[in-house]
Amino acid sequence: MRQLGSWLGRVGTGFVRACVVAVVALLVPAVWAAAVALGILWGPGNPWSWLAPVVLVCVGTLALARPVCRTVRTLVARWTGTVIPDGYRRAGPVTRMSTGYWWNGFGYERTSRDALLDQKWRVRWGDPANWRDLRFTAVVPCTAGLVACLPPVGAAAAAVGLLRAGSAAYLVGALGAVVAVAGAPYAWRPLVPVAVRFLRPSPAMALADRVDELTAQRADSTVAQASEIRRIERDLHDGAQARLVGLGLSLATAEKLLASDPEQARALMREARAGAAASLAELRELVQGISPPVLTERGLVEAVRALALDVPLDVRVGADDGLRLDRPVEAALYFGVSELLTNAVRHAHATRAHVSLRHDGVGIVVEVADDGRGGADAREGGGLAGLRRRLAVFDGTVEITSPVGGPTHVRMAVPCESL
Repeated sequence: MRQLGSWLGRVGTGFVRACVVAVVALLVPAVWAAAVALGILWGPGNPWSWLAPVVLVCVGTLALARPVCRTVRTLVARWTGTVIPDGYRRAGPVTRMSTGYWWNGFGYERTSRDALLDQKWRVRWGDPANWRDLRFTAVVPCTAGLVACLPPVGAAAAAVGLLRAGSAAYLVGALGAVVAVAGAPYAWRPLVPVAVRFLRPSPAMALADRVDELTAQRADSTVAQASEIRRIERDLHDGAQARLVGLGLSLATAEKLLASDPEQARALMREARAGAAASLAELRELVQGISPPVLTERGLVEAVRALALDVPLDVRVGADDGLRLDRPVEAALYFGVSELLTNAVRHAHATRAHVSLRHDGVGIVVEVADDGRGGADAREGGGLAGLRRRLAVFDGTVEITSPVGGPTHVRMAVPCESL
C-alpha cells in the first residue's frame, strides 16, 4: 500500500512538473502562433499584413527569452539541485578616476549618470548570453517541450474518450490515460540535460566576464593607489615633515645661542631631541601602515599575533604551522585582519574575537569572528568593500555573516599555489 501511495505521488508530481515545463517551453512558440494568426486575420491582400506579425515575433521573442531561461534554471535547481550558472554580464562598478572622468568598464563619461546609462545599455545589448538564450528558446520547444506535452495531451485524450460514446473513443481514452500515467514521472526530465547543454556559459562568455572583472579591478587599483599616495603625502606633510622643519630651526637657533646663552641653547637642544624622537615615532608608525616590519621578517601568522596584542580585545589566534605566502598576499590578508579587528572595537563594541588562519587544500583561509552587536555590511565606499576589492586582485573572496545583534563572522579566502 505504501509503494502504491509513493507511485501515485510520483505520478502526480511528475504530471504537474510536465505541465509546467510544457507551458514554459511553449511560451515563445505561442507568440509565434499568435503572430501567424494575426497575419491570417488581417488577410494576405493587405500589403502591411506582414508588419505586425514580424514586430510581434521579434519583440515577443526578445522580451521572453531571458525570463524563460531564468525560469528554466530555477526549475532545474529546485527539482534536481543542479545549479546552472547564468553567465550574464554583470555591470561593474562606476569609478571616478583621478582625471575627474567616470569609468564604467567600457569608456569614460563626464558624469556618473551618463556613465551608468551608457553601461546599462552596453551590458544589456552587448551581452553574448542574449544569443545563447535565443538559441535555447528555439531548441527547447522541439526537445523537452514536446516530451513534456505527452502527459497533459494524454490526459486530455482520456477526458475526451470518457465524454464521447463509442469503442473507438474509449480506446483513444484508454491509450491517453496510459500515456499520461506512465509518462508523467519521466516527461519533465529531458529538460535537465537540454538546459545543462544549452544554458551553461560558453568559454568565450567566461573569458569576457573575466576581462570585465580584471578591467574593473584595474580601475579600483588605480584609485586605491592614488588614495594611498595622497594619504602618505598628507601624513608626511602634516607630521614628520613639520617636526623636522621645527627641529632644523631649533638647531639653528641653538647654534647662535651657544656662545651667548648656553642654558637657552641646551633647552633648545633638549626640545630638538624630543622633536627628533617624536618624528622617528611618526615615521615608524607610517612605515607600519605601509609594510609592517614584523610581517616582512616573521610572516603573516606572527604579524597577526603581534597585531592581536595591540588590540584592546581578548583576541585568540589559531593558525596552521608553516604558513608563508607571497608578500603581496600576506599584506592584503594582514590589513584585512587589521580592518576587521578595528571594526570590532570601533563599531561592534566587541569584547572577544577569534582569528583563524589555515590552509584548506586550495588556498589560505582567514576567519575573523567577534561577539559584537553585528550589522556589518559591505556598503560602497566602506572599509569592508575596500577589503573585498583588495582581495579580488588575487581572486580572493570575502564572505560576511553579521546579523543584527551579532555575532559577526568574516571569511577571507585566497587561492595560493605556493602553499
